[in-house]
Amino acid sequence: MSTVTGTGAALAAGAERSAARRLLRWWPVGLFVLLFVLPYGAIEVPGLLDGPVGSPGSLQLLALCLLFGALATGYDLLLGRTGLLSFGHALYFAAGSYATNTMMQEAGLSFGLSAVLGLVFGIALAVLLGSVALRVTGIAFSMVTLAFAQAASILVARDPGGFTGGEEGRAVAADLLPSALVGIENTANLYWITLAFLALTLAVVHWTTHSPTGRVWEGIRENERRVEVLGLRPYGFKLLAFTVASALAALGGIVHLLLTGGSTPHTTSSEFTLSLLVMVVLGGSGTRWGPMLGGVLYTWADQRLGDVAGSAAVADLPAVLRVPLSQPLFLLGVLFVVIVGVLPGGLAALPGRVRAARAARRGADAGPGDGDGGRGEESDADGSGSGTGGGRTAPAVRHSRASAASADADVKERQSS
Repeated sequence: MSTVTGTGAALAAGAERSAARRLLRWWPVGLFVLLFVLPYGAIEVPGLLDGPVGSPGSLQLLALCLLFGALATGYDLLLGRTGLLSFGHALYFAAGSYATNTMMQEAGLSFGLSAVLGLVFGIALAVLLGSVALRVTGIAFSMVTLAFAQAASILVARDPGGFTGGEEGRAVAADLLPSALVGIENTANLYWITLAFLALTLAVVHWTTHSPTGRVWEGIRENERRVEVLGLRPYGFKLLAFTVASALAALGGIVHLLLTGGSTPHTTSSEFTLSLLVMVVLGGSGTRWGPMLGGVLYTWADQRLGDVAGSAAVADLPAVLRVPLSQPLFLLGVLFVVIVGVLPGGLAALPGRVRAARAARRGADAGPGDGDGGRGEESDADGSGSGTGGGRTAPAVRHSRASAASADADVKERQSS
């Protein structure tokens, strides 16, 4: 009777765990629903945001965090999924922004049509430059992409034809944008557009990496030679990954144009790409959610640590502490080193470490146990044993062990004779 009761309890516990796991699979949907309704909230989060979550300033910061979370996720399609280290990813982000801006102001096109043409321009540029850069591999590929990005940065700074605005960038006239996307009162609309861009990026990355092409990308990352031996051409697959990631970056540049109201030359620099690299490493390269988390945390820290550096608490410190702590980049670097040192796999490795620590703690609490009793309890939990645990062994098991011992004794007697 006790065995049946124990088996029923074990099955019920297993069913509850399975139901809990099924519910946990839907947490991204719950998170996106929560993010969607944030503009309607009036909750204040001191230390994280300056005002209520639904205020224009908070929504602007949250939109930037979501934008760079999406950009880091798209960049990881190259770094973590295909093993391509590009130092020129910022070029395609800037291409989408500047091309859309130029189409509106120089050609007089509507924002919608300009955005489509800007995206097409970014994709075409990625195909053209990627087909050249991917002729080489390894560090040579990284240097070629860096060279292209530096050339574009110089071109933007020189402002040929007055299209880029030089070092000052180029603002967008408010009358060229849809009225629903202009003004502080419409910050929520920009936030929702950014959230939609994040959802699109996550969906594209998830779909492509779980497709047959994504399996080839994984093989290229592990061993490109082996992919060639299988009769596949890595070049075409790498160019596809390069183009998809660049297209997402160009689309991100268009969203950034809306958020900031213009195009800035900072987005063409190699420092911009290095920031994306830091975001990916911070969150966890090659993971589903890690790059997004890294992008959100890095952007928030980049925006908020400036307030910490200029606070009165830092100003009252001795000079040996005040000077470094008054630099936001110093604080950001220390934060990055600490997180990477404590979590080598990035933020995405944290849940696994927590589960491992809990399992180790449960194992330590359970202790080694009694050998036969432990086996009896395990059999009961599986529903296949007939013992009751606690060190007692079923008669059938004792009989089989006695038979085995007798057989061993017979074998020894025969060998000795």
